[in-house]
Amino acid sequence: MAIKLLVTGGIRSGKTAMAEQRAQAAEEPVVYVATATAGDEEMAQRIRRHQQQRPADWGLKEEPLRLASVLDDWQAETANPPLLLIDCMSLWLSNLLFAGDEVFDQEREAFLRAIERYPGSVVVVTNEVGLGTIGMDPLTRRFADELGWLNQALAQRCDEVVMSVAGLPLTLKG
Repeated sequence: MAIKLLVTGGIRSGKTAMAEQRAQAAEEPVVYVATATAGDEEMAQRIRRHQQQRPADWGLKEEPLRLASVLDDWQAETANPPLLLIDCMSLWLSNLLFAGDEVFDQEREAFLRAIERYPGSVVVVTNEVGLGTIGMDPLTRRFADELGWLNQALAQRCDEVVMSVAGLPLTLKG
């Protein structure tokens, strides 16, 4: 049975590990959809570490902007779409914000529609930024606002929502 799961939490809360454990426990083919780009050496090292930790039989699709097309392509290409583990919404949102308002609006809405249509399981990783302080500059405030609204929209579309706190799951929905 296909399930849509949103895993949220703070930085270094264990949300990616939790999402990966849930994907592996599903015992179905997994494709890891990575939204990160290696803008500097430290980020490149993080990406390499994540790649080394994943099971060797998982597929990988790197897509920093057009997540809807990833879901639509898998849906169109196979009768048995894989479980997609999408990591993570905060990096994707940053990429969209820097791509401009037109791309942002178009891709955000397309992704939300694609999540609803996707016939396979989806595990989405996101950061919870609504528990901290209000940003001092307009871009930081917009990022926090947009991620909060995106998380709410995803939570409505997902069967389960789990928050990772210190590596422990807190079930919010499902």
